[in-house]
Amino acid sequence: MGARQVGKTWLMQDFGRKHFRDVVYISFDSNERMRAAFQGGYGVERLMMMLQSESGVKIDAQNTLIIFDEVQECPQALTSLKYFCENAREYHIMAAGSLLGLQVHEGTGFPVGKVDMINLYPMTFCEYLEAIGQSSMVEMMQKQDWDMVSIFADRIIEYLKQYYYVGGMPEAVDTFVQTQDYAAVRRVHHTLLAGYRKDFSKHAPAALTPRISMIWDSIPQQLSRENKKFLCKEVAPGMRMRDIECALHWLVDAGLVHMVSRVKKAAFPPAAYRDNAFKVFFVDVGLLATMADLDVQSIVDGNRIFTEFKGALAEQYVQQQLRASGERELFYWSSHQSDIEIDFAFACGAAFVPVEVKAEYNLQSKSLLTFCRKQQTALAVRTSMSHYKVNTPPVAAPGIVFTLVDLPLYAVEQAFSVCDGLMKSAHV
Repeated sequence: MGARQVGKTWLMQDFGRKHFRDVVYISFDSNERMRAAFQGGYGVERLMMMLQSESGVKIDAQNTLIIFDEVQECPQALTSLKYFCENAREYHIMAAGSLLGLQVHEGTGFPVGKVDMINLYPMTFCEYLEAIGQSSMVEMMQKQDWDMVSIFADRIIEYLKQYYYVGGMPEAVDTFVQTQDYAAVRRVHHTLLAGYRKDFSKHAPAALTPRISMIWDSIPQQLSRENKKFLCKEVAPGMRMRDIECALHWLVDAGLVHMVSRVKKAAFPPAAYRDNAFKVFFVDVGLLATMADLDVQSIVDGNRIFTEFKGALAEQYVQQQLRASGERELFYWSSHQSDIEIDFAFACGAAFVPVEVKAEYNLQSKSLLTFCRKQQTALAVRTSMSHYKVNTPPVAAPGIVFTLVDLPLYAVEQAFSVCDGLMKSAHV
């Protein structure tokens, strides 16, 4: 599962080439014949015969990978996975779709419990580094060799500037690798964004399409505020949540935006304390930069790109990396009585871990320290352009006993593993 153009088709086909003798690839987006074939029933022998006739490949259960692509265009093919699982488990089948969570069809059903689900996101910063030939830097961060990482920090930060602009959509990354042309990357972004808008009218109910577009267009403005809580009035004057709820959830189900819920209490498990407030982020930081019309000059203009429209890119980036690096739900926290806000939070064991995002080198953390003092937090993360450091206890906060980790922005993918390691060690 994943948004359109995040690389699902390529990944399945590459997996098939590497691990199977033969691949049977069926795309239901452009194959009316196969859509009709699956409407005739779910007999496995019949389906195998049709797949072999369509592909010209004799299917050997042990040596053939069967791929159903754009499976949302044929709900019966999605339902057939249940019958393959129950009656013909010897076959290897992968299915992918951009809008699997959206459509409800009479007479068909999602094969709950019969398939393994994988969410695919845009390329992370580490995957971007690998794509541009900097695998050694990725290895340093994955090994958490922080002394070595700090030596190369200036170079890594330059690549991070690129990533904020290029983002992680595979076509945009490949275009930049091939051309080193930011203008060509921007053209790819505009094409992708135009494709998403076509999806609004193609897949969404007609009554929702205008509101989906209004929500989509409002997100850069939503993220440009100091308080990035999603406000209905930013979508259109007079709008209320009940007016846009279905349209917003359509975008979420399509994988095009992600919601981060607010929790009213810093306690475990966080999901039990969520309230009605939330933030909304784009699928990709590069697409956000394009939607905000960020000038390419910002890449070479000091650290301007990190502070553009009040750190919106930094929060988008951190959310994107954390979401892709592990299946832990993200939250945020804010006080109803003051302007104190914690940008993100996640569960680590039975601990509630707050995360503060700093766009540059400023390590003043009044909100974070106040939060940890009041909530008696055992572990906190502050991510910025500064080097890795474990502070126990942090200075300038008398009476607080907790571990504060300074984690470089470019290494934020390591947040979960770093926190897991500290929770198991004597540091916490």
